[in-house]
Amino acid sequence: MNQRQQKAENLIKELSAQFLGRENNKTSLVTVTSCTTSPDLKRATVFMTVFPEEKEHDMLDFAKRKRGELREFIKKNLRTKVIPFIDIEIDLGEKNRQKIDELLRTK
Repeated sequence: MNQRQQKAENLIKELSAQFLGRENNKTSLVTVTSCTTSPDLKRATVFMTVFPEEKEHDMLDFAKRKRGELREFIKKNLRTKVIPFIDIEIDLGEKNRQKIDELLRTK
């Protein structure tokens, strides 16, 4: 991964966090945990966690419906020729880490 790709990932992560924080319905806490991009920066996947977990599915549906608006927000704030297609996923790695932490605390 080159420095350009890392910068783009960090900016997309920050902009996605701003957008989702502003647009969500305030019934759940959304945290953007990471972002990955393809080497040509044409595709980006934003990973997020949602608390409480019961709202996870609803928030993921909401975020996927807002992808077009998110892309426009990123287009206004990201100074690159190519604006990536945005996909949004639940960060399963973070969920697994939390479960492991919980299991370790109970022993």
